[in-house]
Amino acid sequence: MARDKYHEIVRIALEAEGWIITNDPFEVSTLIADLEIDLAAERLIAAEKGKELIAVEVKSFLGKSLLHDFYKAVGQFSFYNLILFEDDPDRTLYLALPEAAFRYLFKDPIIAKLARINGMKFILFDIETKKITLWKK
Repeated sequence: MARDKYHEIVRIALEAEGWIITNDPFEVSTLIADLEIDLAAERLIAAEKGKELIAVEVKSFLGKSLLHDFYKAVGQFSFYNLILFEDDPDRTLYLALPEAAFRYLFKDPIIAKLARINGMKFILFDIETKKITLWKK
């Protein structure tokens, strides 16, 4: 499966924040298909809490329109989130996307509402600095 253009930027940014990449890609399955979420990572949190587990789907948003790319990403996120809910409920799914794309899309309140209804969580990153700029739950 082809990687999104900014896959390595997100991987580097996560590692810079102390995440350990455990799977690249992270394989999940349904009865009829084997699928791949771009990354899985973990990091230690307070000793008594253990590990924080995440899965990250990276999207570059370089298609024919940002809205079309977001439309596809919502479906993919929802599908992956349901699989994780069933098979790996301790892992939180994030959609990683360039901060500029997020800022443009979320000017429209219907986009924000759609993301909220679907329980979407985001990692925003800066393409130039290769750093995470915001975790949005």
